[in-house]
Amino acid sequence: MDLAGQFLVAMPGMDDPLFSRSVVFICDYSQEGAMGVIINKPAVDLKLAKVLTQLEMPVTADLSQAPVNLGGPVQTTRGFVLHRDTARSAPEPLVIPGGYVLTATKDILEDIGAGNGPDPYLFTLGFSGWGAGQLDNEIALNGWLTTSATPEMVFNTDRDAVWEAAVRSIGIDPLGLSAVAGRA
Repeated sequence: MDLAGQFLVAMPGMDDPLFSRSVVFICDYSQEGAMGVIINKPAVDLKLAKVLTQLEMPVTADLSQAPVNLGGPVQTTRGFVLHRDTARSAPEPLVIPGGYVLTATKDILEDIGAGNGPDPYLFTLGFSGWGAGQLDNEIALNGWLTTSATPEMVFNTDRDAVWEAAVRSIGIDPLGLSAVAGRA
């Protein structure tokens, strides 16, 4: 099973505050491990305009309300842009099944700052990573649900509503989920 281009949806029993009620877009999945970005954890009081200014990049586009998301606990000072512009020729963009691209280069941030970036996009600081077999084990232990990612949920759904929308996309009423795992 290849999870690249899919969502991981945290089960209610997830006690890590960063991953509690999180939805992770899986960018890469192989026998060596997995990598993804949390799409529904906005950084409090941090907007993209401020990040670009701190990086001493010119900002001519109105990014005063453009959110910054916490993508995960790995490389939290590095920015990642998830988008659908497969024509971008950034060095080594990660092309993800479903028509998504993950780019982590300075040129895409400069383009966004100038108003010439991909549309839509999601900017995260950091990413979530799992070693070989770790994610499969967490899924087997009922830590995560998996479901198809849609561009609507990735880019347009209110960040506060993404977890519930992802759970409902599986056909589950979120109120019916329990924090206690079991086996039939």
